[in-house]
Amino acid sequence: MTIRRYAPTDADNLFALIEREGDEWTYWQGENRAKYEKALHNSIVYLCFEEEILCGYARCFNDFGFGIYVLDLLVDKDYRGKSYGRHLMEQALKDFPEETVYVNGDVYLYYEKLGYHEEGKIYIVNEKSTIKTQEEENE
Repeated sequence: MTIRRYAPTDADNLFALIEREGDEWTYWQGENRAKYEKALHNSIVYLCFEEEILCGYARCFNDFGFGIYVLDLLVDKDYRGKSYGRHLMEQALKDFPEETVYVNGDVYLYYEKLGYHEEGKIYIVNEKSTIKTQEEENE
């Protein structure tokens, strides 16, 4: 198993990995692919390979002194159970030893199994579809 940083030439291979995951990972599709590619460009992204096969990735955000946030973590179903997810997250620890690394996600039992502890919660302030413009409010 090897871990390395993402490069734009990895995009098709990465999107194929995400697409294999199914309906839970559809937010990047269609019009959103360009947005997600921009997010990848502006993020710290680690790719995990077994031999030449991309089997997982982690997309992280650097809050410049306030922590590293793992925003996306995915390991191909055929490669789970080999600690690849843990290795991806721990790569951020190796690269940023002075920072606290936080993981943002919904697989709480997995994170607890790894020995991570809960620190706060995340809430949606206002979903895009529910934000009213000033004109709509005046109608």
